[in-house]
Amino acid sequence: MDSETSTITEVVETILQPQSVESSIELPPEQWSSLEIVIPEENKKKLLYDDGLYDPGSGEICAKYITISASSILRHPYYNYPAIKDPGIEEALLKPEKLIVYPDDGQELYLATCREMNQCPVRSFYKGLLDDEIDLRYYCVSAAGIRAMAIALRYNKTVKTFNLTDNFLNDDASYHLGEMLLTNNSIKDLILRGCRIGPTGVLRLFSPLPNNRGLQNLDLSYNQIGDQGMEHIAKAVFYGLEIKNINLSYNNITGKGVMMLAEPFETNNKFTHINLSWNKVFSPGSYAFLLKLSESTCLQELNLSWNSLSGARLSLALKDILLCPLLRDLNLSNNKLEGEAIVNIIANLGKAKKLVTLNLSYNPLTPADALKVLNKVKSPAVKLQRLYLDNVFVAGDFLNLLARMRGMKSKKNIIVTYGGVVGSFIPKGPDIRELILNRVEFLTKRSKKHPTDIALIALQLQKENRSIISVKDFLTIIQASGAPLDENLVEELCMTFPGPRTAKFRTINIDLLVEYIQRKWPDRKLPPTPPPEPEPEPEPPPKKGKKDAKKKGKGKK
Repeated sequence: MDSETSTITEVVETILQPQSVESSIELPPEQWSSLEIVIPEENKKKLLYDDGLYDPGSGEICAKYITISASSILRHPYYNYPAIKDPGIEEALLKPEKLIVYPDDGQELYLATCREMNQCPVRSFYKGLLDDEIDLRYYCVSAAGIRAMAIALRYNKTVKTFNLTDNFLNDDASYHLGEMLLTNNSIKDLILRGCRIGPTGVLRLFSPLPNNRGLQNLDLSYNQIGDQGMEHIAKAVFYGLEIKNINLSYNNITGKGVMMLAEPFETNNKFTHINLSWNKVFSPGSYAFLLKLSESTCLQELNLSWNSLSGARLSLALKDILLCPLLRDLNLSNNKLEGEAIVNIIANLGKAKKLVTLNLSYNPLTPADALKVLNKVKSPAVKLQRLYLDNVFVAGDFLNLLARMRGMKSKKNIIVTYGGVVGSFIPKGPDIRELILNRVEFLTKRSKKHPTDIALIALQLQKENRSIISVKDFLTIIQASGAPLDENLVEELCMTFPGPRTAKFRTINIDLLVEYIQRKWPDRKLPPTPPPEPEPEPEPPPKKGKKDAKKKGKGKK
């Protein structure tokens, strides 16, 4: 007990030793009483501080130790506890959520959108986001799938062609494609062939297109647009549509539909290639459209095939189309152009300085019409290089003129196609003349009671110098001979050996009939004519007798 008491006494004495200086004077650090406290060798905070896992904090001293600290000490080195850090509650409550920024190629955005919409990503589209073309023909893409694709393509700068041929798209898909084209100016070709978007889909697709400056080619063939859809296209053209090449074939568009483009073309017409094939442009309204289109300074190619175009009035508008300064290709095949219409169309060929191809195939042109076209093309002022007249029959004059043209220096490389040559056609198979005469021979020889021979009848008519006989008279002669021939067969015989024809009746040429009969049956001839019977000699006058002389004498007296 004594030893313990003495030890405690010594410690107390050391701690409570009176100071030789005033409390207001700051003591040197080595004399601070707090430094005499024994610090454990394994201080947890010290170890954490050395590892960079503990921060002493802001410098505020815990209120518990202020009373035992000197008033002159501003910072306690070991008992300064840090404040609790905000785990993110303030940021979550007062600041908006940070947006996730995806790369411009759209691959990560596409996967995230498909994950959010619970859609299966399309691998071909995902890989195509890094290529020039995305080809999804016949892929059966749904409207929800189109939405995810449109979101991924909004800021893509790589894809130039987007092909959705024969994917049936509804109004929602058309809307998302239009929204995508609001921000994407990199896509040059959009192919929607056979997507059946209809007029309502055209409305949603074309509404934002006037704000797009990148799309150049738009294929809307086989989409059942109709005249109602043309109304929405006309409105987009009026507001500044920048598309250069548009394909509207197979859309059941009539003249009323194309007429709606006439008014917008007065203020804006940037089309260079227009395809209106396989529609109904022949109906009223097409004249105003063609007349306004002829004022275009950008048109390079126009396809009006399979539209039943005909008539002289419509051909006048087609004639003005040739005045477009940049026109290179005009396709008028498979229509009903002929005669005066062809003459009107080719009248301005010499003024079409850029025209390279003119297609008039499968029109009902006569050989004379074809010759007129070629005569016009022969002119040195016409720069045409390809003239297509497929299924148009020509005559020998056409071939001779074509041969002379190819001998010319300016026309030696011209390409001209045509159907067949009228004069060089050689029939094959049985001769119709032989068939009819065989039939007549069979019917006339069948009767045993009254057999007749058509060859002898014809020879007899020629012998009587009756070379040209009307069909009615020839039928009467056949019936009088007793030949069992019906009227139709006799008329067919007359058409096979025709004679001069008048406005009132037809004739048969007996000389042609006899000429063929002599080659077919050379042994048949008329029986020889018997020599004429000698005329009976006149009886001599009776001799005068004596009795008669006496009678005469008596009378005189």
